[in-house]
Amino acid sequence: QVQLVESGGGFVQAGGSLRLSCAPSGRPFSAHAMGWFRQAPGKEREFVARMRMSNGEPYYADSVKGRFTISGDRARNRVFLQMNSLEPEDTAVYYCAAHRVGADRFDFWGQGTQVTVSS
Repeated sequence: QVQLVESGGGFVQAGGSLRLSCAPSGRPFSAHAMGWFRQAPGKEREFVARMRMSNGEPYYADSVKGRFTISGDRARNRVFLQMNSLEPEDTAVYYCAAHRVGADRFDFWGQGTQVTVSS
């Protein structure tokens, strides 16, 4: 059984920072990419950032470019999301996800961690 465990969420004032972590546990797997998504109340889940595991190449949603940085331990499929200059619009549940080898999309998800940004 594979699990993705997120941590690092919390409550922060606008302009503040948080660092999210995602660590897989259980059965090892190979991934094309690891990423972060988020879902705000009443909205659909949206892409935030991903990192290609072959070379570490990052890719970001326009809404977080210049403020968020994805990094990770590619050998262990661990990823981090450094979030700076947080805005109330960043309030959401943040999910770690894996695009595993053999799948055609992000196919495995963590349980999520809440990020709340106050104005």
